[in-house]
Amino acid sequence: MSRILVTGGCGFIGSHICITLLEQNHELIVFDNFSNSSPLAIERVLNIAKVSNVNTKNKIELIKGDIRNLLNIEDVFRKYFEQNKPIDSVLHFAGVKSVKDSVLNPIEYWGINVIGTHNLLTVMDKYKCRTLVFSSSATIYGDSQKIPISENADIKPVNPYGNTKAAVEKILFDIADCKTDLQEIQKSSRSGWRIARLRYFNPVGAHHTGLIGESPNGTPNNLFPMITNVATGKRDCLEIFGNDWPTPDGTCIRDYIHVMDLASGHIAALNFLLNSSPQILTLNLGTGRGTSVMQALRTFEKVSKQKINFEILNRRSGDIAITVADVSMAEKYLNWNAKIDLKDMCASSFNWQKTNPNGYDNT
Repeated sequence: MSRILVTGGCGFIGSHICITLLEQNHELIVFDNFSNSSPLAIERVLNIAKVSNVNTKNKIELIKGDIRNLLNIEDVFRKYFEQNKPIDSVLHFAGVKSVKDSVLNPIEYWGINVIGTHNLLTVMDKYKCRTLVFSSSATIYGDSQKIPISENADIKPVNPYGNTKAAVEKILFDIADCKTDLQEIQKSSRSGWRIARLRYFNPVGAHHTGLIGESPNGTPNNLFPMITNVATGKRDCLEIFGNDWPTPDGTCIRDYIHVMDLASGHIAALNFLLNSSPQILTLNLGTGRGTSVMQALRTFEKVSKQKINFEILNRRSGDIAITVADVSMAEKYLNWNAKIDLKDMCASSFNWQKTNPNGYDNT
């Protein structure tokens, strides 16, 4: 059992991973500012755990705080240190992630994603907590010409969001003190840090219970929440940004991965770090399969038996044509691969939206 700080633990990915961590008998401190999440997510997590007969007594604490505030973070570490229960490791999800919004608000993105992470690392180092699983992104690869994309591909982000993730990756490499090529997948850390940089492709879906899922504040920017909003009548039609991309049907191709597969990948990465010598590990998490926007739409229609109206708009600034993961290294190092298919991704997303038409705000 480890005592784990989960930053952004009330968000889409963080909440699903909290369930998996509880099932593994870890003790969790969930740290979130609720700017794009809800504390109700953790209530739902506890409900799921109870139904699954998972013991959650004294296993989870929810703390409101902001990673941009160094004192907020230090208060958490100090509290547990003074109780002689120091935090062992951190799973770091707190951040902002919209490509579109990052183009409009780059200062905010650098402040939260980079300066916020710097604050977290500063406090971790002070309290000698040097095990970190970092939520990175395939966005850092930019418009890679080689598909599928391996971890050794060039880092060439094409939008501010990608720039912030790439910047944090460089910070993590520097503090690991490897003195070698940044792009090598596994390298020993001379400073004693254990770090996993997990480059997600496109997380979708929801927990099979329908109790937790993706619930963005305001207008969603990701494909699956937009499709489900059309399917349930919240939106008139789906906006598709371009049908003139260099792909078979002209729409963008992405590697969609179910959020519960992503959760199992994090557990595998954390266990790897805890049972290995100090090092930095860099891995893609995806399915290795590409799906176009139009393929996702048609699959969703079949699964939900709902007609999805759509309109074609101009390409969106910061988008690229194709991103598909080479996931062979995750299988090699973690003995992990994604198991949930596109139909189940669509079904769980639709179930979540039907059950929670207003997300966590059911008032």
